[in-house]
Amino acid sequence: MKKKFQDSFHGLKLALGHRAVRIQFILGIMALIGGLIIRLDHYEWLAFIICIGMVISMEIMNTAVEKLGDYLNSEYDEKIRTIKDLASAAVLLASFAALMVCILVLIRRLGWIRINL
Repeated sequence: MKKKFQDSFHGLKLALGHRAVRIQFILGIMALIGGLIIRLDHYEWLAFIICIGMVISMEIMNTAVEKLGDYLNSEYDEKIRTIKDLASAAVLLASFAALMVCILVLIRRLGWIRINL
């Protein structure tokens, strides 16, 4: 069991070596700081944590798919490009969902619209 955790933390260290993952990680930290500033309630914290985890996880998977594609074929390949684009689309959708959650929470917190969450 210890070995599996070591491997996972090693993978996280490798992932943080990639710019796109670092950017998502920094944005996640900024969202957490923003949550502290606006004093999220526990349901809002759950939503934020799930969204942050989802986006960072998708970015790590996208990075892994890109690395695998590059490993399998270092030259341009339309099939590998399609696979990479699909993985990238997963990050985009996760990011969009996280943004929508953030917007809904902010709208509710700022009192612009009454939303019962």
